Amino acid sequence: MKWIKRLCSFIFLCILITAGVLTYQGYTDYREAVGARSVEEMAADIESIDNYTDLDELPQTYIDAVLSVEDKRFYSHPGIDPIAIGRALVNDIKAGAYVEGGSTITQQLAKNQYFTQDKKIVRKIAEMFMAFKIESVLDKDKILELYVNSIFFGNNYYCVADASEGYFGKPPSEMDFDECTLLAGIPNAPTNYNPVASPQLARQRQAQVIEKMKKAGYLEEDDEDGTEK
Repeated sequence: MKWIKRLCSFIFLCILITAGVLTYQGYTDYREAVGARSVEEMAADIESIDNYTDLDELPQTYIDAVLSVEDKRFYSHPGIDPIAIGRALVNDIKAGAYVEGGSTITQQLAKNQYFTQDKKIVRKIAEMFMAFKIESVLDKDKILELYVNSIFFGNNYYCVADASEGYFGKPPSEMDFDECTLLAGIPNAPTNYNPVASPQLARQRQAQVIEKMKKAGYLEEDDEDGTEK
């Protein structure tokens, strides 16, 4: 039985060493990224776009919809969400592939602004370090504001204002419940949920958004007309 214990100890040691190496590589990538472009510079770059929209100009329904589908614990976590990461890990193991990342809104902002879209462990670790950095510099409202002003909505729309005006012909402040819930679902897969190219898939995604809003407590379970609590 001693050889089994030794084998287990060896495997555990290998795992620790591998984890340490990956963490160091991720931290190094993070340091290089933030050294080349500070969080303040990143925020200023996004704020300088022509169609930038302040958070208080967005309908509450849209904000609630985004939080429900992207990061329902956004206002309570420090940049990463261990619960979401654990759930994603279980789902990935069940699927035998990388199908869910568990990224928070802050992590998505970090990934989109600093790193590639590659699904690699080192990139994910660097993204986590960057998320902590962003949360230490910016408040939650600003992070959410920067996020909706820098994500891809399909049809070459890269901010919420462009998407609202492009898809609905109106500024974000004038979006109704139907438009808010439809738009909130697009960034998860902009090509698939593009309401112009794939209206049926977009509506299916919208139904998922509304269901998640109900589960998050933003809508009554039997609500069908968009009346929020």
